[in-house]
Amino acid sequence: MSERNTILEIEGVNRIYKDKGKRVEALKDINLSVKRGEFISIIGSSGCGKTTLLRLIAGLDTPQAGKLLLEGEEITNTDPKRGYVFQQGSLFQWLTVEQNIAAGLKARHIYKENKERIAEYIDMIGLEGFERAYPHQISGGMAQRVAIARALINDPEILLLDEPMGALDSFTRADIQDKLLELRKASNATMILVTHDVDEAIYLSDRIVIMTPRPGKISQILEVELPHPRHRGGTEFLMIRRNILEKFHLASAMPEPEYRI
Repeated sequence: MSERNTILEIEGVNRIYKDKGKRVEALKDINLSVKRGEFISIIGSSGCGKTTLLRLIAGLDTPQAGKLLLEGEEITNTDPKRGYVFQQGSLFQWLTVEQNIAAGLKARHIYKENKERIAEYIDMIGLEGFERAYPHQISGGMAQRVAIARALINDPEILLLDEPMGALDSFTRADIQDKLLELRKASNATMILVTHDVDEAIYLSDRIVIMTPRPGKISQILEVELPHPRHRGGTEFLMIRRNILEKFHLASAMPEPEYRI
């Protein structure tokens, strides 16, 4: 991979913490290069360190060993260049849809020169007419769209997605998956998604990072060489899914619309 196309480098990262006095090795020797504009999904069993890795990339946590580099600069704290979308969206309940999207712009004191972009992002996420609605007045799927728009309007180099569709119903999740692909195309942002949903990872990703149980290590990186739009019932899609499920000893399970690990 040429350095010019590499936006994120993770080199020999270890993360150890203490839980009730016990030493817990969350991540061990993580090495990963991410290309500019790439969509990466990280999958693995619960507790394998997926979210820990995402938090390290965001600068919300620091490793005991190794380093993370964004465009050659070591990540040591949070930065708008790395947008983060939490599982529950984490909207400000006292702010409207448009005020939530504008929150980062105001915090960075660049609201006035970017004010007109708020309407553009509301249009992009399909929430016209809900500009003045509060979080309790919109659905969970709408709230996640707002959270994604709030992160993207800051023009991040990387958008980090921590299971943002995990608590949504299947239809809403599929809708937001398609919206993510549209937003990625429009913004050209690099996206890294943590998910338990194998179908979701295949549907969205250029590459899928498969992690081992704790201590979390990268066991394999799988290229998804399928053109968009992808069809979940297509032969190649199902072959990739079976390949992944075999790695988690789930390949003998009866076919289901979705697989979660």
